[in-house]
Amino acid sequence: MGLVELDKDHDHLVTAQYSAGLGPVLRSESCEFVKALFLEGTGAELHQHPEEQTVYCVSGRLEATMGEGDDAKRYILEPGEASFHPSNVPHGVIALEDSVVLSFKIRASNQIYDATGSLE
Repeated sequence: MGLVELDKDHDHLVTAQYSAGLGPVLRSESCEFVKALFLEGTGAELHQHPEEQTVYCVSGRLEATMGEGDDAKRYILEPGEASFHPSNVPHGVIALEDSVVLSFKIRASNQIYDATGSLE
C-alpha cells in the first residue's frame, strides 16, 4: 500500500485483445494504472470501453486516433502531453518511435485483461 512500483513486468503484454503494449497493469478496487512500452510501429488498435482514460506520453511519439470513420481525429502525442478518452469513444495509438506511456482509468466494469499487481 502506498508505494507503486512501475518498473517490473516489462515483458507482460497489457492486453492481447487490442494492444501490443508491454508493462505492468496495477489495479485497486476502482482504479487502474499502467506503464506501457510501445515499440515503433506497434500500438493499440481502435477500441472502446466504459472507463474514461487518460494516457500520458513519457517518452517517444505516438499518433493517437479518437473516433472512427469520417469523424475520426488524429494527432501526435509527444512527451509531456496526454490524450483523454471519454467513455465508450473509440480510440487507439500507434508508436512512431519506441514510446512509453502511463495510462490512468477509473474502473467502471470488469476488465477483459488481467492485472499484474495491486494498488492496494
